[in-house]
Amino acid sequence: MALSPGMAMSQEEAEAQISELDLLSSMFPTEEEFAMSDELALVELRDYAEQRTSLTPTFNIHFTLSVKVDDPDAANLQHVLSMHCSYPPHYPNVPPEIVVRSPSLVRSQQAQLNSDLNAFLRSGCNGDVCILSANEWVKDHATPYINTASSTDNQPGTVTSEEAVFTRLWIYSHHIYNKHKRKHILDWSKELGLSGFSMPGKPGIVCVEGAQEACEEFWSRLRKLTWRRILIKHKEDIQLSCPASDTHTSIQKLRKFPALEEMAFDVHGARGNHMDLGQLYQFLQEKGCAEVFPMYFGIEGR
Repeated sequence: MALSPGMAMSQEEAEAQISELDLLSSMFPTEEEFAMSDELALVELRDYAEQRTSLTPTFNIHFTLSVKVDDPDAANLQHVLSMHCSYPPHYPNVPPEIVVRSPSLVRSQQAQLNSDLNAFLRSGCNGDVCILSANEWVKDHATPYINTASSTDNQPGTVTSEEAVFTRLWIYSHHIYNKHKRKHILDWSKELGLSGFSMPGKPGIVCVEGAQEACEEFWSRLRKLTWRRILIKHKEDIQLSCPASDTHTSIQKLRKFPALEEMAFDVHGARGNHMDLGQLYQFLQEKGCAEVFPMYFGIEGR
């Protein structure tokens, strides 16, 4: 997320953020445990914190921590929860933004866990870094939410993954040139387990597909960046009718695209920023998505 004017962090806030990130990387040395979403944002923050530049960072810090929670009802079984964390510019003087996700949580329990976690953050983060405190809170408090989710799934007659939805978003932007935005699109889709494609230039098109919660998080982050115009042109939602344990497999079967990558279709124009829309149509047709072309451009493709 790009920082808005008037939101510049202080030197002390930057130093506190870097200090905490260094501590986290030492405590969680593998990428499976602790993963940064944007190395460029980290470089900017470190340069500012260590006074190598007077320019305040232009992007927020995003990272993911994995939390392993023992299942009290099954020996040697652990549930893995992902803490998706973001530093607002004035953290730690304001609470961090944290969203917890896991296949072990049905949607309603995931929402309740995040609501309770945010209440803890609002009451417990008053000027001190608190990601480790949040991590411990999740470890100590996640089990009841997981158990409730499990018992809900195991009730007679309850055989489907509660409210599990596969989503495909078709996003339109007036243009996509900025290299930082293009990097965010690639990095966030990877972090959130989304497939699809991005077509930079004018116009800019982004398609992401995967779990509904992940698509919503991607859109929430994307729309907060500075755009001349950006909107969702079309949204596809498919309710999953499968056991909760098969949700991941069902989502994989519904995907029409591989891991998200940038696509170029015979780039032309004075600035080299226009794509051949005929080739775009052929690409969509091959993927079984030709019907979205007129939704974008108001004409039938050929």
